[in-house]
Amino acid sequence: MAKLSNAAARTHVLGMVIPIGVKALFTDTYMPLLIQGVSAAANARAHSVMLWVAEPDYERRTISQVMQNGLVDGVILASTLSDDPLVRALIEGSLPFVLVGRHPTHAGVNYVDVDNINSARQAVNHLLRLGRRRIATITGPQNMRVGADRAEGYATALRQRGLAVDPDLMVEGDFTEANAYAAMQRLLPFNPDAVFTASDVMAIGALRAIRDAGRRVPEDIALIGFDDMPFAAHTQPPLTTVRQPVLRTGETAAEMLIELIEQPEAPPRRIVLPTELIIRVSCGSKMS
Repeated sequence: MAKLSNAAARTHVLGMVIPIGVKALFTDTYMPLLIQGVSAAANARAHSVMLWVAEPDYERRTISQVMQNGLVDGVILASTLSDDPLVRALIEGSLPFVLVGRHPTHAGVNYVDVDNINSARQAVNHLLRLGRRRIATITGPQNMRVGADRAEGYATALRQRGLAVDPDLMVEGDFTEANAYAAMQRLLPFNPDAVFTASDVMAIGALRAIRDAGRRVPEDIALIGFDDMPFAAHTQPPLTTVRQPVLRTGETAAEMLIELIEQPEAPPRRIVLPTELIIRVSCGSKMS
């Protein structure tokens, strides 16, 4: 019997790994938009998407095994963990894959991302230009590249203005509203006059904590988020935030993966999509 060609053996199914728990997936706002973008681009190219939710280590090990059994033609990994064992396994294997989020060390990895470091730096610079000096941050998880990069952008902006990075004004969050509420409560005794949060969802938690403490946004504490989720323009006050093209990120990742499957000898691709600082009332800018 003749051996099937690579094209004939394809399933036309893309795997997508989401590094959060099932409960968080249904309360998150970023991931559903990313999945929508991936699915739209995949369907336009006659591909389906198989979704895996992978937070605990044992789930990631199981997925690593499943992905090698021929069910999918390639994999998209969203918001990977630093030194992720799943990424290491894919690098060592033969299955095509694309990361949503940059890989800082391996030159052969394909990824699509935004410039999280520079985008966060620009957001904090805007607060500095407005005269804010005790700028706090609620970071994303520091074991995720996106969280670490946005924290680095925050610190870089302060250092470039000759300001010290105060550990008391940095609290690690987990991209949830409840966690950000608690983080903001920890920051308030240190009297920040501004807060940069690494996501819009966390900005909502921070906003609630500020109000519950009897302080005002932006008069007492300016606030900037990241993502420009649909609700950001409708908060009270409307949220200043960094707009990133979430749908386009998903679409680009799927298109990149399909091209990689079809042209396995193509050189690695690294696409960085643009962001935009959207100025609204929450930062206290005269431009709002």
